[in-house]
Amino acid sequence: MTQLTLLCLPYSGASAMVYSRWRRKLPQWLTLQPVELPGRGARFSEPLQTDMRTLARQLAAELQPALRAPYAIFGHSLGALLACELAHALRALGLPEPVALFASGTAAPTMRSDYDRGFAEPKTDAELIEQLRTLNGTSEEVLASAELMSLTLPILRADFLLCGTFRPVQRALLKCPIHVLGGTTDRATTEQLIGWSKETLGSFSVDMLAGGHFFIHEHEARVLKVIKDQLDVHHRRHAMAATA
Repeated sequence: MTQLTLLCLPYSGASAMVYSRWRRKLPQWLTLQPVELPGRGARFSEPLQTDMRTLARQLAAELQPALRAPYAIFGHSLGALLACELAHALRALGLPEPVALFASGTAAPTMRSDYDRGFAEPKTDAELIEQLRTLNGTSEEVLASAELMSLTLPILRADFLLCGTFRPVQRALLKCPIHVLGGTTDRATTEQLIGWSKETLGSFSVDMLAGGHFFIHEHEARVLKVIKDQLDVHHRRHAMAATA
């Protein structure tokens, strides 16, 4: 049976291991590959990156030797923006485009000016903690831990700069389908989510889920169903082509 690889990119401040539990909940033909970013998890000793395209090119060069088509890319928040840049960087290295790009929980690349307002300059520890508090993804117990915050805040500061300094560029559009997921009470507006349609010549869809920024955890089963249902179409098509 043809395997399909799902590359998963983390949100700001997180390790790619936030996706590791998905392994047990995906079909056998879908191989989960969390993509760890420099400066966190197993790559904690590496320098943090603050330029989105430089980071995308670095990850593409690391992934290229072992990455085989077909593959898809999923990213949430920062990860969605990085997923789009990674698709372009992999294409520039001569790899086929992903069979699908999943952009979750953030504004489209061409609609960042309002969404990222105030993120182009480094934030203080207090500002970062307040931002974590408003996103409702971190417990007060963790926010109050000086030890945990000393590990988390430098990563978060760099990740916010990745988004805040990002600027769209003119280039050939992707051709792969883009599937967007959004939270009904998240910061990204409907217009900002639909803006992702401008990134591809392929098909486009939006799924809205109840909840705020971390709807991918609150409604994990629904998120995985969207991913599986979308990729199942590509998987069946590829399997039929392989046996023809």
